[in-house]
Amino acid sequence: MESRGKIKTIQIQAILISLLIFTGCRPPENDIADSNLDYCVLQAKKTVQLTPDYTHLPNNVNSGETEWHFSRPGSWTCGFWPGILWYIYEYTKDDYWKKEAENFTNPIIPRATGHARSHDVGFMTYCSIGNGYRLTGNPEYRHALLQAADSLSALFNPSVGTFLSWPNMVKRMDWPHNTIIDNMMNLELLFWAAKNGGDKRLYEIARKHAETTMNCHFRADYSAYHVIVYDDRTGAYIKGVTHQGYADETMWARGQAWAIYGFTMSYRETKDNRFLETAQKAADLYLRRLPEDMIPYWDFDAPAIPAEPRDASAAAIAASALLELSTRGSDKEKSEYYRISAEKILKALSSPEYQSRDANTSFLLHSTGHWPNGSEIDASIIYADYYYLEALIRLKKLKSGVSQAEIFN
Repeated sequence: MESRGKIKTIQIQAILISLLIFTGCRPPENDIADSNLDYCVLQAKKTVQLTPDYTHLPNNVNSGETEWHFSRPGSWTCGFWPGILWYIYEYTKDDYWKKEAENFTNPIIPRATGHARSHDVGFMTYCSIGNGYRLTGNPEYRHALLQAADSLSALFNPSVGTFLSWPNMVKRMDWPHNTIIDNMMNLELLFWAAKNGGDKRLYEIARKHAETTMNCHFRADYSAYHVIVYDDRTGAYIKGVTHQGYADETMWARGQAWAIYGFTMSYRETKDNRFLETAQKAADLYLRRLPEDMIPYWDFDAPAIPAEPRDASAAAIAASALLELSTRGSDKEKSEYYRISAEKILKALSSPEYQSRDANTSFLLHSTGHWPNGSEIDASIIYADYYYLEALIRLKKLKSGVSQAEIFN
């Protein structure tokens, strides 16, 4: 009788567990993605309604304010808002978002396909036109991307082996050839172009840039300098400095996130194991130095921590990068570590402390744009929203069993 009673108790427990699962008392596996993607859709709808016209692109909401400041086509951030709309179209399959994405993307095309004024051509075009082409196959977008890649390629210096990131800093700062860690992000446009009808040389110079950056941009602990200055004629390394970090030898949070993302993407495109190792070492340092709540201070070495501003944009970029990094390489333990860390970051960003909710119509609060310049401190910034949304979509696809090739392309 006692044995039969125990069996019955176990059976009842099993039934109760089944009921909890099937009646929705356990959060579905995709909940962190789906619920927050729906939040992003609602916030974006409010922003569309507040935007004056299709040449005004949401850029930032300063601390203590409620309204967007806008950029114009040609600014380095102009591609992020159309990119957000393309991602929302991908998520919702609603033609309303496709139309809005097209309307905000089209004014960028003439500005993105002319003479490249900086490395930011990649940010401008690949986030906006690139996502548009991926989702629609519009031949006009393909043509624009190929033109933009050719334009960007003119900034490559073969004597150095990298792109000149900021031509305006050559005289202004006496940086004869300067390359910033952010520039890693813009290689994706070149890799794409080389595979889609562009000059095959684009692949070679993108790979060379990544290789030179790998060799010159990192300190012994794999923290990244923001800027490396080279001799433009001989290619000799002159110095490592910062422009947006606290000091030359400190670890600027967003720069480290760019490094993780950029080298993960470069490994995907080249299968060069050195790039994977670089991404992993940069990620391991970033994660090891994070505060307990997973959101970095704007610079990991800023002197007034914990009173320093946070940078949600760095967290969002890192989360998206870590999700891809979790799918690369053969070390399953590392992969799980990166995946779990990315989800923890997204949970933190999705908390009431970091989501904008009723404060304004952005997705996230508490980003830091340019602390040394005193701009966009503790603000909502459009690229934080873009990479947050991208990370949520990547997570949803990963948990839905979508192939890596479809997720990271």
